[in-house]
Amino acid sequence: MNFSDKLNCFVGLNGQGKTNILDAIYYLSFTKSAYNAIDSQNIHHDEDMAMIQGKYEGEEVISCGIKRGVKKQFRRGKKDYKRLLDHIGLIPLVMVSPQDSELVVDGSDERRKFMDGVISQYSKAYLEHLTQYNVLLKQRNALLKQYADTPVEALPTTLFEVLEQQLVMHAMPIYQERVQFIEQFVPYFQQVYSAISGDKEQVALEYVSQLHERDLEQALTRTRTRDLILGWTSQGIHKDELEMRLGEYPLKRVGSQGQQKTFLLAMKLGQALYLSDQQVLNQQPILLLDDIFDKLDSERVERIIQLVVGQEFGQIFITDTDRQHLTALLAAHGDKAKVWEVINGEIQIV
Repeated sequence: MNFSDKLNCFVGLNGQGKTNILDAIYYLSFTKSAYNAIDSQNIHHDEDMAMIQGKYEGEEVISCGIKRGVKKQFRRGKKDYKRLLDHIGLIPLVMVSPQDSELVVDGSDERRKFMDGVISQYSKAYLEHLTQYNVLLKQRNALLKQYADTPVEALPTTLFEVLEQQLVMHAMPIYQERVQFIEQFVPYFQQVYSAISGDKEQVALEYVSQLHERDLEQALTRTRTRDLILGWTSQGIHKDELEMRLGEYPLKRVGSQGQQKTFLLAMKLGQALYLSDQQVLNQQPILLLDDIFDKLDSERVERIIQLVVGQEFGQIFITDTDRQHLTALLAAHGDKAKVWEVINGEIQIV
């Protein structure tokens, strides 16, 4: 398939395979599926392996091979990556999908993933710190369970201290980067929300962290006995939260389905604008929009269309069951848009 450098539309009924196309593009940016964390489950039921391959402007061919029972291969040109982490950020990408509702309704883990997913695309150092922090956190939690019934005086204190010092060493840069990111990101988010809602509602995002008011190393020492009882680490950046508010109230409690959807779209489209301005990337991220018009009134749909067709956004891939929604997009772009119909996994240009 040869894509337009601006707008690519995939139309078809539910269950025909539209989302698979977007997921394949996502896979080539993040080395994993947006929907299925188990690589082998992305292989067709009747096959032993799967292959994804994409040619990017100004870049070599990026390819991924997945085979049952074998470690997946990810390749840039003819060279295999030794570490998949080294690929993240090469092809910046933002995906908007129905799964984004998890950002509002699920626990704080989903909102930390949002922050991590944005920052990791432009900061290799952040991704390294985050990876190491998570490894150390697992080690400390395993140690807590191992010594759960051990008297305090018999604990391997030195071992805990060394582990906690290393945790702090990686936690602080993560915390500082998150503080800076939210401070810089909020204006982009509010700009997009205002554009979609017609400037009718006030929204806010606030980064909440234990590290705002406490020394992490001291906190880990102080709560070690309690953590032994709990069996997990109660202090650290893995407990951070991103609070979402509509007016003065939590979005989850007072927001309608349309308002929640607008909030999430503003976060994702704001992310695309924010990444476009990161000089280290030097390129606009690819934007994947999977079935985004559901639960939105016609006015908000029209404003979203007007927004994404602007020069602020780069290459766009969009899926929808209703051709009518795409008419305005096609009219705005003329020969810069391509449309495909997807029927039972088969793709044909319209």
